[in-house]
Amino acid sequence: MSEKYYVVRAKALPEVLLKVLEAKKLMDRKKLTVQQAVEQVGISRSSFYKYQDDIFPFHDNAKGKTITFILQMDDEPGILSDVLKSIAAYHGNILTIHQSIPINGVATLTISVDIAPEEGDASAMVEAIESRPGVHDFKILGRE
Repeated sequence: MSEKYYVVRAKALPEVLLKVLEAKKLMDRKKLTVQQAVEQVGISRSSFYKYQDDIFPFHDNAKGKTITFILQMDDEPGILSDVLKSIAAYHGNILTIHQSIPINGVATLTISVDIAPEEGDASAMVEAIESRPGVHDFKILGRE
């Protein structure tokens, strides 16, 4: 089952999600521990851990978008090629790519992609990669 991504205005989000974002920013800027950050924003550690991988800021800028994602894929001929073709089809430029050595027939792939501002379609690219046979556990790590 592929995950869907939505762009939602901050005013429509539950307060806990906004506080998770705030805690993540505090941890990055002030080098705080999770415990210190959640105490400052007023949420529990369990709430932070529950949502930390599901919310991140969306930055819409004129220069394009850089997306870093990680996925697991079956170690079969053609799957990596299909992923790379999907990136190219949606006008993505690969900035970094790292594939682990397959363990038990599954390899982990981490890719940073720059999406062309006028031509690229990041959402469609993500959906195309997620729906490929042999691709599992797709997760966006960050967007810039």
